[in-house]
Amino acid sequence: MDSANWSDQPAVHYLAPAVTRSAKIVVAGAFGVGKTTFVGSVSEVTPLRMEEPITQASVGVDDLRGTPHKTTTTVAMDFGRIHLLDDRLVLYLFGTPGQTRFRPLWEGLTEGALGALVLADARDLEGSHEVLSLLEEQQTPYAVAINVFPDAPRYPLHEVRQALALDPDTPLAECDARDRRSCVYALITLIEHLTARHAPAPLVEPRP
Repeated sequence: MDSANWSDQPAVHYLAPAVTRSAKIVVAGAFGVGKTTFVGSVSEVTPLRMEEPITQASVGVDDLRGTPHKTTTTVAMDFGRIHLLDDRLVLYLFGTPGQTRFRPLWEGLTEGALGALVLADARDLEGSHEVLSLLEEQQTPYAVAINVFPDAPRYPLHEVRQALALDPDTPLAECDARDRRSCVYALITLIEHLTARHAPAPLVEPRP
């Protein structure tokens, strides 16, 4: 998909007149994988963030080893918006909390979603399995993007695919949640996957 088809102006505060379609997209993943950063990087409006400070109650519950400087955590959702396809498509992005104790919120946020982008951390791929299982239970199509942290190991994507037990047709990419361009391309990968799933079946000529 041509990069000219997505908006590169992060200060749009209105729906473009060209919009003909909209979709709800969930940005999911385990605790600390970069969902809030991702939504903030791509959103054309000031993102809505529902966060609370990490307190002593999180000790022994939330794993901060991969993000030792993290001081807040999403407790409801992050919300952002972005135009794609020459402003004809608008995506409403809903970032989920990462901790498994918020599973009821995950279920609510995925309701009505066209699809999900699952962020994963190569340092803790095991942490992605519960989110992936939930999406599969709810039959929500998804793509996976490995958020490339500076100190994270880099594995060949085919090994990551095997570790996450992904189906062959599930898109798998890399992105940097701090970089808008790479985040947008991760979304484009998801949208192309969803478009292919919803494309009409080819006509089959009847046999004589």
